Formats: sequence, structure tokens, C-alpha cells
Amino acid sequence: MKLKFLLSTVLGVVLLGSAFADDLDEIKKRGTLIVGVKDSTPPFGMRNHKAQTISGYDVDFAIAIAKQLGVKVVVKEVESAQRIPKLQAKEVDLVIATMTKNAEREKQIDFSYGYFVTWQKFVTPKGKVNAVEDLAHAKIGTVTGSTSERNLRRDLREADLVLFADYKQAFNALSKGELDAVSTEEPILAGRLAKMPNKDEFEIPDVSISVEVYGIGVRKGEKRLLNEVNKTIVGMEESGEAEKIFDRWFGPSSQMPLLRTFKIGAK
Repeated sequence: MKLKFLLSTVLGVVLLGSAFADDLDEIKKRGTLIVGVKDSTPPFGMRNHKAQTISGYDVDFAIAIAKQLGVKVVVKEVESAQRIPKLQAKEVDLVIATMTKNAEREKQIDFSYGYFVTWQKFVTPKGKVNAVEDLAHAKIGTVTGSTSERNLRRDLREADLVLFADYKQAFNALSKGELDAVSTEEPILAGRLAKMPNKDEFEIPDVSISVEVYGIGVRKGEKRLLNEVNKTIVGMEESGEAEKIFDRWFGPSSQMPLLRTFKIGAK
């Protein structure tokens, strides 16, 4: 009788311990942090086809978080529409993939503090657009499942919206004259514009429709992992590492210089 009681008590403790295991425990036990990133959105994520590696601003944040956790990083390519489903399906532990924080997404996943702030703009043929009204009936490309798509449907309801799997495809269509514009966040536009063979024919007019704050996606309820992510990125801001990463990809000597107008903090 005593033996049965002892066994049941021991089993109860084991089962209780496993029930409270969370993503952070699993990551440390596994020894790797699996992060969903984009591979065709320079300079946030770019694939080197020869080396079969992905690098970029978002990847540098993934590396820094993995280092803080004391594990290795594994990056996996995700498209915009796949980000939340792959996170929820546990195919990745985090998503660091130019993902805007918004109320709709926050019902499905948790977000870190913002680690990048930008504006949704447009790439258009030079001299064609001076105000949002000039795009009221335009044929505009963007990526399916993105915040950019939602904003365009809200603010340019009479525009002809054309959806693509990624921005590379959208820019190919723009380059061929099949679109009047491509719209998403400014740094993504600048990165893809720099790679257009006929880039001198296009520009990013000073026209925007929203401010976008990128957050790191964490599975709903994973508070310990979220706390570690937030602690890491705030520490990166305080140490100057976050600014160095920004300068690496957006500084004066980069292919797409931008002014850093934000700081990472608990906001």
C-alpha cells in the first residue's frame, strides 16, 4: 500500500513537471532556436543561393536572441501568409519576418516590443505620384496575407489590388509595366528597388498611408520566452548592438540608407 502511494506520488510529480514545460524549456533542451524569417526581402532577409544561407537585419536579431539563450540558431524561410500558421503549428519557435504588430494578429499570437518602425509607402514610375489621391484607381501590387494588403483595402478601396506570394514577384510585374505601383514598408521597397534592372525609371514618392511597428512573434501564452526576447532586444538597444545592426543594413554606407528614428523599449 505504501509502495503504491509512493509510486503514485512520484508519477504525479513527473507528470506535473512535464505539464508545466514550455517553449523556453524545450528550446534549451533541444539546444536550438528555430526562427522563421523571409529570404527574399532585402535587407531583412536574403538568401545566398550559392552558400544556401540567409542573412539580413531580422537574421541578426535571431542570432542575438539565440546567443542570449545559450543555444544555436536555425533559420527557416517563411512567406507572409505562412508566418502565424507555422508559428502556431510549432514549425518555428519565433517569427522575425517584417511582421507588423496589430490587434488582429495579437488575438492569435504574442508580440515582443517593437524592434523596427517604418512607414507603408509605394514604388512608382518617376514623376507619376505626388499624393495618395493619384493612386485612387491604380493597379497596385503587394503580398497576400500582409498588413500592407489590409491597409490598401482600407485606404484605397477603388484601387485594383494585385496579390503576390512575395515582393520579388510583385517587383518583376512592376518592372514589366504590369502594375502602376508596389506598396509595403519603405525599407522593403528600397531593398527591392535597388535590385531592379531598370531602377532608374522608378522612385519612392514621399507618400505614405500608415506607420508600421515590427514585432517578434511568439506563440500565445509563452510568457517566459517572450520575457527573454524582450529582455534581449532591450539589452541590445542599451548596449548599442541594435543600432550597429541597423547601421550594417541601413547606415550611410549601405545600399539603402535610412535614418533611424526609433529606439527599442517597453512601449
